[in-house]
Amino acid sequence: MRKIGNTLWGIVLVIIGVILTLNALEITNINIFFEGWWTLLIIIPSAIELIARENKFWSAVWLVIGILLLLSCRDILDFNLIWKLTIPVLIILLGINLIFKDKFDKKVEKKSKELKNNGTKLEEYCATFGEVKGDYNNQEFNGANLTAVFGSTDLDLRNAIIKEDKLVKACAVFGGIEILVPENVNIKVKSTPIFGGTSNKTGRKYDEKLPTIYIDSFCMFGGVDIK
Repeated sequence: MRKIGNTLWGIVLVIIGVILTLNALEITNINIFFEGWWTLLIIIPSAIELIARENKFWSAVWLVIGILLLLSCRDILDFNLIWKLTIPVLIILLGINLIFKDKFDKKVEKKSKELKNNGTKLEEYCATFGEVKGDYNNQEFNGANLTAVFGSTDLDLRNAIIKEDKLVKACAVFGGIEILVPENVNIKVKSTPIFGGTSNKTGRKYDEKLPTIYIDSFCMFGGVDIK
């Protein structure tokens, strides 16, 4: 999913670059700063996330909002009416999302806080306009703090030694994070998505006998994939 998102972003940037180049050479005269151009900052990221991510709810919501704002700026719809309806509709949708979304239960949240405050230093992996990989091959894993800003961070735990519960904090901003986990652990996820999402593809049942990896993720125009 992350590769699809990167590919789509690459296509968008290439198109913009070609247009600017052709305009500079006076071959074309395409005005990318048309009336309401700023709505594309909502529409394009939302459309990409809608295609690239499994968590599509908020991507679809913001895509519709962006399109409505664009139509308003083009005097096709009444801007004042759209603006008045945006906030109450967002509040309603947020309430619906909170009601039906699988919540991170209190027991898990409490455990996550305990792991954050137990004094164990998390290994830092930060990618900014680049790529960072962490590989625990027959090494003990004590937790990690993953950050991807306009880049990608990969954490491979498939051969890691995990004897007890561990915490992974993941923050993806205009980037992607991939976490590969071993078979002999439980996975619990808490996700805060803003134009992005976290995808848990492990699909395994909880086993009290196994240690648990708690993944606390934040995504803004990016995503976290757990495999």
